[in-house]
Amino acid sequence: MVNNQLKERGIEDSMVLNAMQTVPREVFVPEDLKEQAYNDNPLPIGFDQTISQPYIVAFMTESLELQPEYKVLEIGTGSGYQAAILSRICCEVYTVEIIKELAGRAGEIFEKQLYDNIHIKVGDGHQGWPEQSPFDSIIVTAAGVDIPTPLISQLKVGGKMILPLKRNNYEQTLVLVTKIDVDDNIIQKELLPVMFVPMTANNNYRS
Repeated sequence: MVNNQLKERGIEDSMVLNAMQTVPREVFVPEDLKEQAYNDNPLPIGFDQTISQPYIVAFMTESLELQPEYKVLEIGTGSGYQAAILSRICCEVYTVEIIKELAGRAGEIFEKQLYDNIHIKVGDGHQGWPEQSPFDSIIVTAAGVDIPTPLISQLKVGGKMILPLKRNNYEQTLVLVTKIDVDDNIIQKELLPVMFVPMTANNNYRS
């Protein structure tokens, strides 16, 4: 996976590649799909949710330019795989999941795999995790129409957030956001077309 799907497609960050090499993706997928764990495509994990394809996980992670001392917020825990990747690079990962069954399942995996720097809670990802802010980086794994204002507020000045945004009913774009001042002004950079599960109607994110 690392050689053929990631390096061959331009993933270069050694910390990202090492994390993708060491985190066992098969423990985050359903039992009947474990043989497909390292295919470069998303897989269903129940509750109409998916685990993202490895390349997208690596691409989003690399785009944030993470450092070992960073505290990162993830919106949409889902299977827990993205949080596990982040935890092998950064010192603290805070992850929010609205579906309590998925949060419970991911929490059990984190405990079994000894990912002791991941903190998980059930809640509305649109609101982030304000009591743990500010964050050096934020990663959102569900597509909404707008960038949630609370997440911008919880990002450090100079920090980056990556998230998919809906452009119409059929298209989504992965966007990299950089916060440039204390007034929550940002700059945006469009990266590539993607397809993520949608944000729920009440502004809750689901991964």
